[in-house]
Amino acid sequence: MITINIYNPKHSLETTEITKLTVFLFNNLAQYGDPETDIRKAIDYALGKENKPGGMIVTATDQQTGNLKGVCVVNKTGMSGYIPENILVYIATDRESRGMGIGKNIMQNVIEITEGDIALHCESENPARHLYEKLGFQSKYLEMRLKK
Repeated sequence: MITINIYNPKHSLETTEITKLTVFLFNNLAQYGDPETDIRKAIDYALGKENKPGGMIVTATDQQTGNLKGVCVVNKTGMSGYIPENILVYIATDRESRGMGIGKNIMQNVIEITEGDIALHCESENPARHLYEKLGFQSKYLEMRLKK
């Protein structure tokens, strides 16, 4: 059985818990992830640190073992209309637990409790893309970046 937990700027997480979330995402995002320092920045942003707009972190935990089975990080953009109010920055499930509906469960909770529109970036070959489409996400733009 899985327990869903929701954390936002009203919650205070210990540094060890934040590190645990960061490492989980880094290890389970694999080729779709970012360096741990960037993941940590997104988590800190979601928790409203350094006067950021905040967001939320949704986790799925195995009730018997207490082990993390999934993590999602959503950041508020501070905008609306022309830019969605929220961006789903990271979502990952434990490699051994994929295909068991944990990612879908997390996404459904995120959609239900988030106020405003949600954007996410997904590489075309990412298998999670099909889940996002089933949940109503649509491809609107091709993202282009200039790295400096």
